[in-house]
Amino acid sequence: MLATRIRTALIALPVFLAALFYLPKPGWMLFLLPWMLIGAWEWAALAQWGRAGRISYVILATVLCAVLWLFVILPSHTEAKLGLYAASLVFWLLAVPLWLATGMRMRHPVILAVTGMLVLLPMWLAMVELQANPRLLLILIVILWIADTVAYFCGKTWGRRKLAPSISPGKTWEGIAGALAGATLYYGVVTLALSTGQAVLSGLTGLAVFWFLTVLGVEGDLFESWIKRTAGVKDSGTILPGHGGVLDRVDALTPSLPAAALILAWFA
Repeated sequence: MLATRIRTALIALPVFLAALFYLPKPGWMLFLLPWMLIGAWEWAALAQWGRAGRISYVILATVLCAVLWLFVILPSHTEAKLGLYAASLVFWLLAVPLWLATGMRMRHPVILAVTGMLVLLPMWLAMVELQANPRLLLILIVILWIADTVAYFCGKTWGRRKLAPSISPGKTWEGIAGALAGATLYYGVVTLALSTGQAVLSGLTGLAVFWFLTVLGVEGDLFESWIKRTAGVKDSGTILPGHGGVLDRVDALTPSLPAAALILAWFA
């Protein structure tokens, strides 16, 4: 399984980086769109809808992505765009903790449909918009990659106290501490060796932002784990050999990137 994961990463990562740095914004948007729609299909499958329901959900996601694209290219829609990011942040800071704390097994189709859009659409829009500064977007994404990797190894090595055993038995508080330590070290590297071009990502404020995005990433991971547990599946899909589905790879990004876009816009 590890060899399969590595092979998939070695193929996917260069393609992703080439698209991030060299595609114009319309091309980048089109590059991300199929993955967004696959994520919508996977979400509909986790909601246990039939084939017709899944197809309808993907069509709805396509229409909403087209509408959101207008919010990116038309400056007059800035407030609506920020409103979507704010709605995403409220969802992750208020609704999701309550959802997880109560162990709610939501099966209402309308609520699940809205939830899926709140999970996927703000992330997609943030990735499209933040590609205007590809180095910055990569820095933000790497925060989550590093935090997840360090959390895994710290949890395996020192993990004793379970974080949420009924949701994700493998996660530990020691792993979370490792994730925050990894984010701190990465922040030091970014500060010393790279330039984000954003004043808000410097000093103690920048470190706090890195920590905040790390914690949100953990929450995104836990929420997707709970949705999969509710659906009775291990992975959201099989499109990425060794990694599962699209949702399995972007779970940490779904809360973090819209929050980052909102923070950067607020302090711009």
